[in-house]
Amino acid sequence: MSKAIKILLIEDDVNLADNVVGFLQDFADINVATDGLDGEFEAQEAPYDLIISDLMLPGETGLELIKNLRANDIETPVLILTAKTSLDDKIEGFNVGADDYLTKPFHREELLVRVKALLRRSGVYSEDNTLAVGDVMINLENRGVQVHGQLVKLVGKEFDILTYLAQNKNIIVTRDQIFDRVWGIDSDTTINVVNIYLNNLRRKLEAVGQKNLIKTLRNIGFILEVEDAERNQ
Repeated sequence: MSKAIKILLIEDDVNLADNVVGFLQDFADINVATDGLDGEFEAQEAPYDLIISDLMLPGETGLELIKNLRANDIETPVLILTAKTSLDDKIEGFNVGADDYLTKPFHREELLVRVKALLRRSGVYSEDNTLAVGDVMINLENRGVQVHGQLVKLVGKEFDILTYLAQNKNIIVTRDQIFDRVWGIDSDTTINVVNIYLNNLRRKLEAVGQKNLIKTLRNIGFILEVEDAERNQ
């Protein structure tokens, strides 16, 4: 069963990378890059909820990687994982756009706490593992969807698309982004499959009174548009 949260780990120490994957694999889908240039390419090509990056990397450093991502408007939260412990190193990391900083060696529990905190801050994760968008409640643990208590039966990819749109509510998402996130950039499936699953998803949502939840912006993309409670106050 695929998980809703996707994390990119950029780390050239294979043993450490394996350990981090082991720490987090029950919580999220982890993709690993062992080179700074490969990591930057992956971060720009595929949508991730979080990036965990070392500083000392072959190809380009973690600082260069983060700086380049921010210059290209990639706002994915970044957690620096490094043996560098000086205050100057930390300040430099934050100045180029990092969101948090964890020094090696570290405890498994602290890594997980910091990962959850960054994901919670960006609205991707909640402690009860649910997402609420308007009248729709999405349970990320059991992959259930309810509207006013009524269960909406979604197949795997339909659920994944709804979750991705919900995690980016009120933000335009392109068809390419949906395809890369749900099927993966290496998939042999044609991109037209996005339209098929979106149409099925819309039909099921309309059946429970959610006719205009997902809107199509012609030649641009899609948006799950809801009014946040705070906007109505």
